[in-house]
Amino acid sequence: SHPFKRAANSGRHIAVVGAGPAGLSCAHRLAMLGHQVTIFEAEQKPGGLNEYGIARYKMTDDFARKEVEFLLEIGGIALQYGQRLGDNLSLAALHQQFDSVFLGLGLGASRALGLTGDDAPGLMPAVDYIKTLRQTKDLESLPVAKRCIVIGAGNTAIDMATQMARLGATEVTLVYRRGTEAMSATDHEQEIAKANGVRMVTWAQPDEILLDDQGCVAGMRFAKTHDQAGQLTPTGETFDLAADAIFKAIGQGFDSASLTDEAARELARDGERIQVDAFFRTSMPNVYAGGDCVNSGQDLTVQAVQHGKLAAHAIHQALAAKQEAA
Repeated sequence: SHPFKRAANSGRHIAVVGAGPAGLSCAHRLAMLGHQVTIFEAEQKPGGLNEYGIARYKMTDDFARKEVEFLLEIGGIALQYGQRLGDNLSLAALHQQFDSVFLGLGLGASRALGLTGDDAPGLMPAVDYIKTLRQTKDLESLPVAKRCIVIGAGNTAIDMATQMARLGATEVTLVYRRGTEAMSATDHEQEIAKANGVRMVTWAQPDEILLDDQGCVAGMRFAKTHDQAGQLTPTGETFDLAADAIFKAIGQGFDSASLTDEAARELARDGERIQVDAFFRTSMPNVYAGGDCVNSGQDLTVQAVQHGKLAAHAIHQALAAKQEAA
């Protein structure tokens, strides 16, 4: 038996964009409150970064999928895959067709290094590779670069480096532009990486991507850095590291391509993120947002889940007030 009971059908239908932690949490709570929900998800399966972005060795098998199936058991929730806002899905249409819309858009776009060769074969965002890894049944079939460079200092960078070492790369080097003490990855994560043979190079920032005659990645030139009166400054020295693959794990930006239809363009923004009030309301009536696409200070899964839940209650209350006014 399911621990959550669904309230009597309210006759209201809400669109949720994104089947990541925020969207799923919002949909589940709305369903519990008796509303019909349709979730529109860009990928071919739900779970968001939990399914696509967390290193394979950390997740138990099918964790995200089982969790989603459990959430859907409450009833009243339909899931549609391959639906990408700004591509084959428009906010204007959702706004017209549904009583309310919740945007649970994640951080889809990997930040570019801003160097020439950003699109060279052999250079890729770590999250994309981790995604491939999580979706590969047979790891033997996956081409593993012998020498890898991972750029970044967060848990994704460490995950990536550890993952490559475990997959059999002979040389994995993690490079960070500041010192170890400034790394956002926890000491525990750093220890795991070192235990797996990952070499860490600090005070070095990417200067140039080195390519071979075929235009593939051959390595990277780094500029040595130091802290000068609180400013990160190149020392003028450079050094080269040979590599067959370079993974950038320098954080993910908000994928603003999803906010390009006329209606979405009108949403008030806070920097690149969507601006919301204390009730997760955007500047557009009946449109709410939560999770990584709003500026909340911390991009933590628990927080995304909490946003979804609180937004669901705000939507519910607004719909109830409307009903009373009618």
